[in-house]
Amino acid sequence: MSKPGIRTAPVLLSALLLAAATLSAHATDYQLADGRVRFSAPDAWPQIMMQTSGNPQFMAFQVPDPAPVSQRVLARVTVTVVKMLNGPAFQQWVNQRVQHSHQLPGYESVAQPGSSSNVVRYTALESGVRMSYSERYFLKGLEGVQLRCLRPNRGEVDAAWVASFDKGCDAIAASLQQGG
Repeated sequence: MSKPGIRTAPVLLSALLLAAATLSAHATDYQLADGRVRFSAPDAWPQIMMQTSGNPQFMAFQVPDPAPVSQRVLARVTVTVVKMLNGPAFQQWVNQRVQHSHQLPGYESVAQPGSSSNVVRYTALESGVRMSYSERYFLKGLEGVQLRCLRPNRGEVDAAWVASFDKGCDAIAASLQQGG
């Protein structure tokens, strides 16, 4: 006959590990456009700017980066919402945003085989640092939404941090598709 404490130790350890994983992945819920656009962002990403009235509205989050390059540029994620008149106005807005990106210093398109048509990836220079951009566009009712994820290029930062950044950005995109 086994002792009760020995059997419960693995179960308790598993429960503690699951709780720790849940806490580290915890996200905070946000909303724009009077609640019509909802999304979640990781708790570890502090909100650095916002405008929650008028048109456009946005929230910007800093993604803490332990690399020395973060002293010159901020890795950040911005969710922007613009009221649209109709679907064609949304497409025109997307086209304008994409054209604007082409004007950034050092702009280079990044081809992503199998990538969704609503995702635009490119690199450009900011304060002398090559940055990777990922922009995703959604039409939610009559709200145009841009999710812009901006981080130092892979060669400048740790691969594990890049994977965590990309995972957080993907999670915000998924919450935008579900929320509001």
